[in-house]
Amino acid sequence: MTNGAEFIRRELMIRMVRAFDEGNLEKTIDRIPIDIRPRHGEFSRSSVWHDRAVLKYRVMALLGYSCEEETDEARTLSSYLAEMRKDPPAPTNPLTVCSAGCDGCRPRTFMVTDNCRGCFSRPCEFNCPKHAIRVSDQHSHIDNTLCVKCGKCAQVCPYHAIVEVTVPCEEACPVGAIRKNEFGVAQIDFKRCIFCGACFRSCPFSAIVEKSQLIQLLYALRDQEKTGEHYTAIVAPAAISQFPGSIEQLFTAIKKLGFGEIIEVALGADMTTEHEAHEFVEFQKEGRGLMTTSCCPAWVNLVKKHFPNFLSHVSTTPSPMVYAAGLAKELNPKTKVVFIGPCIAKRDEALAKENVDYVLSFEELGAIFSARKIDPVLLEPLKLPTPASDNGRNYAKSCGVTKAVLDEIADELPPDFKLDSKFIDGLDRKAVGMIRLYAMGKLPANFLEVMACKGGCQNGPCSLH
Repeated sequence: MTNGAEFIRRELMIRMVRAFDEGNLEKTIDRIPIDIRPRHGEFSRSSVWHDRAVLKYRVMALLGYSCEEETDEARTLSSYLAEMRKDPPAPTNPLTVCSAGCDGCRPRTFMVTDNCRGCFSRPCEFNCPKHAIRVSDQHSHIDNTLCVKCGKCAQVCPYHAIVEVTVPCEEACPVGAIRKNEFGVAQIDFKRCIFCGACFRSCPFSAIVEKSQLIQLLYALRDQEKTGEHYTAIVAPAAISQFPGSIEQLFTAIKKLGFGEIIEVALGADMTTEHEAHEFVEFQKEGRGLMTTSCCPAWVNLVKKHFPNFLSHVSTTPSPMVYAAGLAKELNPKTKVVFIGPCIAKRDEALAKENVDYVLSFEELGAIFSARKIDPVLLEPLKLPTPASDNGRNYAKSCGVTKAVLDEIADELPPDFKLDSKFIDGLDRKAVGMIRLYAMGKLPANFLEVMACKGGCQNGPCSLH
């Protein structure tokens, strides 16, 4: 869904890339919020200065800093950039909250709109289990001291006059990891957060911000001749649905950015398929019952943080990103590996994997292409020494992992084996409830695929559409 938050996020990236390419980012970075919101121009929030504050914090996040870590509001963006050049901020939790952007939404509640007719039947009043609704002056009124937010009044109103008012980020989070702090500003509990990106996507004020390595990587690629470094891009299978042209043309475009090698993560997916299929066969031979996939890092985080007793049922096979990074290191042990994909949770996974040095989102890659006027469709395709299989490339779609694994084991299981494969397409509160039932052994299955994003990785929080 295209929206204003997405537009401004990408506009900031494009402006910073252009300033970097023109060699004046250090001189102009403090002007970026001003140029986007000039004094007498339009503004989105309470004032142009409020907008500029939000933009400043977004630029901080693009430099890799947490908004919450700011101790001096007068500190300039150019000073953050200088510090980043000298000593890049250590990668930590990939999300941060821009307090200036957070609207401090009112708590979840139900309210009666002007559609209320004060009807004679009054189903809202008669169906409320807590007697929290009374009708006076031909209008229903809810006593919020009694209301338990069950929603029955909204369900029975014939005029749809009662609506639920939610807190979008809290409503979207499948694990209850985001709540207001004492100042009424959203705060993420990283002990619970699985980095699925649901809050990032849902906040209408774009107050949930992704911490980026974009600018760090641009400097690293520019300076590689001085430093003697070598860079390999490993590109997620979901890229096929994100950019115009063929995957080979996209790889040519990426190579133009300064990468020495390009590797399909789908090759890593082929390796994941082989190992996970073998692991599933062993699972069944040993009578261990249900085994789940392991390629989605948000799903793995969910189990580790919320269902640790279920961890023994999660495949121990590494993700395609990890295998692809290993292939990059085999080609050049000293290369720096840059994963390119649509996933916030991959930033978190990369922190724990020594072979992945940077993570670049599809949005960030698209911003670089836009700033540099690179159109993959107009480029010659890059010859791939070892193209990935169709099954490997289909990992980006829901049920793609299941199909790949089941194709791999078609001849390995006994003829009398009864396969019972299930999938969960997108993590929300309902899906988490189902997973709880699987963890308790109350739902039948022996193979379970879980994707945090509905439709698979191709619809990740940092995808282009």
